[in-house]
Amino acid sequence: MKTHEHSTDADTAAAENAAAQGRSGAAAARGDRDAAADTAGDAAAIDVTTEGLPSWLEPVARAARTVEPQQLSRFLPPASGAGRQSAVLVLFGEGARGPELLLMERAGSLRSHPGQPSFPGGSLDPADGDQATTGPLRAALREAEEETGLDPRGVQIFGVLPRLYIPVSGFVVTPVLGWWRSPSPVGVVDPAETARVFTVPVADLTDPANRVTTRHPSGHRGPAFLVESALVWGFTAGVIDRILHFAGWERPWDKAKQVPLDWRA
Repeated sequence: MKTHEHSTDADTAAAENAAAQGRSGAAAARGDRDAAADTAGDAAAIDVTTEGLPSWLEPVARAARTVEPQQLSRFLPPASGAGRQSAVLVLFGEGARGPELLLMERAGSLRSHPGQPSFPGGSLDPADGDQATTGPLRAALREAEEETGLDPRGVQIFGVLPRLYIPVSGFVVTPVLGWWRSPSPVGVVDPAETARVFTVPVADLTDPANRVTTRHPSGHRGPAFLVESALVWGFTAGVIDRILHFAGWERPWDKAKQVPLDWRA
C-alpha cells in the first residue's frame, strides 16, 4: 500500500457490502467500441458477489456482512469527511499449503516504514469513480496490478469492510476482500517502491507460535505476525487479526510475547 503504514489500533475488520453502480456515465463519454470495452471491464472489476466462493472463505464473507465497525476499532473516519481516501486489496488464494494471503514488502530505501509488509493498495484516483461506492474497489484492483503485476480479471471481489482510519497519516482506508479464483504471476513491478511480493499461508497466520504483540516507543501495542521472514504489524496486522477472529479461525496465543519497535517504525 502506498499510504503511510503506522502502528494504530487497527484491529479492524468488519462488514459492509458495496453495490456495483455508476458504470454508464464514463462509458457514454467514449466512442461506441471503447464504451463497450470499458463497460465490460467495469462489470468484471466492480461486481461484488459470493457466488462460487470456496467453502473455507464463507466465514470471512459472513463476517463481512454482519460485524459492525464499532465492534472492531476506535479509529473510525472523521464525521466531517476529512481524510485521504484509499483502499487495499485483501486477497485470498489457494497455494501449495492451502489458503493464503497476498502481501508485499515496502522497499528498504523508502523514507516511510522501509521494509514493512502491507497489502497492495493506495490512494483513490479521480478515474476510480465514486469514493462512496465503487471507487475503492477499482482503486484496490488498480493498485494491486500496478504494484504486483496481478491480473485483476482473475480476482472476484466478495466483500468490502468498513472504512478505517489511520490518525497519524490521515488516511481513510477501505479494505476490499478478494478471492483469487484465477491466479496470475505476481512479482515486484517497481523496485523503488517494493522489495518483494509474497504469499502467507493462513495456517501460519493462525499458528500461535507465529503471533506476537508489537510495542512502539509511543506506547502503542498491537497484534503482529512473524511469517515468511517478515514481521507483519501495524494496520495490516490489525486487519488480519480481526479477520481471523471474526471468521472463527483465531487460536489462543500469548499476547504477552512482545517485539519492540523503534521510533523509525
